Formats: sequence, structure tokens, C-alpha cells
Amino acid sequence: MEFVNSWGEIARGLPLSIPPFLDRTILKSRNPAQIDHVHGELLDVELKFEDPKEEEDPMVYKSFPLTFEQLETLKSKSAAEKKRSTFEALSGFVWRARTQSLNFPPNQPTKLIFAVDGRAKFVPPLPTGYFGNGIVFTNSICEAGELVNQPLSRAAGLVGESVRMVDDGYMRSAIDYFEVTRARPSMAATLVITTWSRLAFDTADFGWGGPLFSAPVGLPGKEAVLFLADGEEEGRKKGVRVFLGLPASAMKTFEKLVKEV
Repeated sequence: MEFVNSWGEIARGLPLSIPPFLDRTILKSRNPAQIDHVHGELLDVELKFEDPKEEEDPMVYKSFPLTFEQLETLKSKSAAEKKRSTFEALSGFVWRARTQSLNFPPNQPTKLIFAVDGRAKFVPPLPTGYFGNGIVFTNSICEAGELVNQPLSRAAGLVGESVRMVDDGYMRSAIDYFEVTRARPSMAATLVITTWSRLAFDTADFGWGGPLFSAPVGLPGKEAVLFLADGEEEGRKKGVRVFLGLPASAMKTFEKLVKEV
């Protein structure tokens, strides 16, 4: 988004407010590599059931707008010993509801993966305008039975633990791990959450004003859920639109669970 917004500034004849920092070698792997963290986001999860074929249960794609008030309700339900952020509460809810909707066996491990912006977490922080990926994937793994049968605070707490474990050491270990293994995340029994709700899409301006709407060009993969900002009307606090695909039978259950929020 820094690139898009800079492009817009050039199109309007303005100087760059954030000049790009182009030296990507500051995130090169260490020599020798130091893999001193467990990177579960890249580990395989054993499937304990047979995934139905798409022709038997076709994929359905829908988006669900959750208002600011609904998000506050989820945060309240997610709080046990500790208050939870909107991301922790919503991610915990979606992970739990999706697992319940897919009717995984109770002993099926289910994995949650999401990206954490590491720009401010590196020591020292990445320079302003660093031009390239500054993210790392973190994860949480929990058996489906525990996730579904425990209160929402359990799922939100696991998300919170995943956020907090990302620090400079974890991120540099992840860089080294990938350099050595070139591993790709396993998608079996996995949910990947992508958060676009905080990206500055609404500030892009090529001379005709800001965008009316922003969204991905394609549909998310069957393992992916996308969070988009929702609610631009005057006087209305922003909510989040949850966009995902599920088999038709599972989508009915997921819709029901969302309506209960």
C-alpha cells in the first residue's frame, strides 16, 4: 500500500511522502543459520478424515458484515482473565465456527496461520519505507474437539499467544528456517487468515479521489478467510467484513453461527 499510495502521489505531481528503502539484504538469513524456535506453521497436520470431493459438496463463497457492536460482543465473550483485541476475538470466533461447520473429528488437529507485521518488531525496526515483505507467519494448533467445546475465550487466547510469540528472535529464526528448508505451509486441516481491514486502501488517490470499494480480484482459496474493512457511512463506526469459501453444507452451519453473534 505504500507503493500504491506513492504511485498516486506521483500521478498527482506530488513529492513522495515515504521514499522507498530498497536494501533487502537487511533481512537476509544468518550464516550459519540459527533455527532456535519451533515453526509449526510449516509442519504437516495429519488428516484423520477423508475430505469430500467438490462435486459432492460444492464450494460456496460468501461475505459476512460484522458491525462494530457485534465485534464488541465477540470481544466481551472472548475475555476471560484478559481483554482481547478485535483481531484476537474475531479470529478465534472464525477459527472455532469454521471448525464446527466442517464437522472435524474431535481428535483432528486444526491449525491456524496468519501473518504478523514484523516491521516494528525487528531489532532494530525496519527502516521507514522498507520496500518488500516484512511479515512472518505465526500459528496455533488445537484439536477440533477442544476448540469447539471450550468457550470462545479459549480460541481467542490461543490467537493471542500466537501474536505474542513473534519477536525479533522468532522472525530471524523463521528466515533461517525457510532459507534452509524452503518449506511451504501445509494446508491440511488449516485455516489461513488474511487481514486487509487495517491496510490503507482508502487513502489511495490518483487524482480522482479515494476508492469507493477495495477487495481482492479473485476468490480466496478454500483454506483462506479474508478480513475487509466495512462501514463507511457517516457516524457509523467501522466493522469488519469476513469473506470466505466453504462446502455448501458447512456454509449453512457457519451462517447460523454468525447470526448468533
